[in-house]
Amino acid sequence: MKLAIPAETLAGERRVAVVPDVAKRLVTAGWSVSVQSGAGVEAAFTDADYAAAGAEVAPDAGACLGGAAAVIRVQPPSVEDAALIPEGSLVLSFLQPAAALDALRALAAKRCSVFSFDLLPRISRAQSMDALSSQATVSGYRAALTAATRLGRFFPMLMTAAGTIPPAKVLVMGAGVAGLQAIATCRRLGAVVRAYDVRAAAKEEAESLGATFVDLGVSAEGAGGYARELTPEELAAQQRALSDEVTRADAVVTTAAVPGRPAPLLVTREMVEGMATGAVVVDMAADSGGNCEVTERGSDVVVSGTTVVGMSNPPSGMPTHASALYSRNVANILALLSADGAVAPNWDDEIVSGTCVLRDGKPVHAPTAELLGSTP
Repeated sequence: MKLAIPAETLAGERRVAVVPDVAKRLVTAGWSVSVQSGAGVEAAFTDADYAAAGAEVAPDAGACLGGAAAVIRVQPPSVEDAALIPEGSLVLSFLQPAAALDALRALAAKRCSVFSFDLLPRISRAQSMDALSSQATVSGYRAALTAATRLGRFFPMLMTAAGTIPPAKVLVMGAGVAGLQAIATCRRLGAVVRAYDVRAAAKEEAESLGATFVDLGVSAEGAGGYARELTPEELAAQQRALSDEVTRADAVVTTAAVPGRPAPLLVTREMVEGMATGAVVVDMAADSGGNCEVTERGSDVVVSGTTVVGMSNPPSGMPTHASALYSRNVANILALLSADGAVAPNWDDEIVSGTCVLRDGKPVHAPTAELLGSTP
């Protein structure tokens, strides 16, 4: 059966869904892998690399997708992309269902079965398929490096003949996968790191990486290891307590997100104005509205001498390793969605049922069904 890897069409997306090494594994597993010419170029994988791995290199999207039983992408397809996807095929990507309703309607009309990494259950058995975590690792690393390069001072303490330079003070807000990687990277660079998260369970993990955990007395433990959305009263209390932490920091990295919701506001304009001239805020949640009040997605904003960086699609900035990690997640979940190179989802598996948005064109994910005006 044919597995198609089209080039990504979202502006600025440099990742590719399957890298040559994983394409070779899929060919060995019985798939006929078709990769659109140039799909991996931005991630440093050439057409020749795919051909050497046993994949077919198709000249365009139409040729790549024609006759495909499964289509693997990073970003959700556009309506135009969906028009090229064969009827009845399996589609796997970061779908973000609420933001891709028009494409979902087109895929539903084609009786496609659609799966999204956004919905992967947070269980131990699913860790090797957890693309959200693998890409968050890349994002946290990139956010830390961005903070280090935008700050006009050293991260580590330096003792020189001209005197001693104290280490930078970094505050990381949100200690999930991205935040923990940001903490680890900032510590490797020599910064003094403080970390904050509304989940009390994050304290031990942050401290294990050398950060000092900031306890503000506001807890918001949510289901599946995620944070829940704070109430207005909790949010106000959180922001009052955070003000001193933010204004004392040389660099702030924000990574807080609530699945399916706009990013929580953590850093107000007033906090930014209270930071020292030359300070930096790196907002990794810019794509979902931002954790900082002045964030502009994909842009730098300077407020009272502090630079606020609105990081858009951070994993795309490190496309080679981001693609490699993502494609390993793809290969692992495909083992549950296929057998002997043919599409054969194990519908009794909680990972398969949990990640499914459409089954043979019918909505099975309740929130998506509601948005589509249907019943699961």
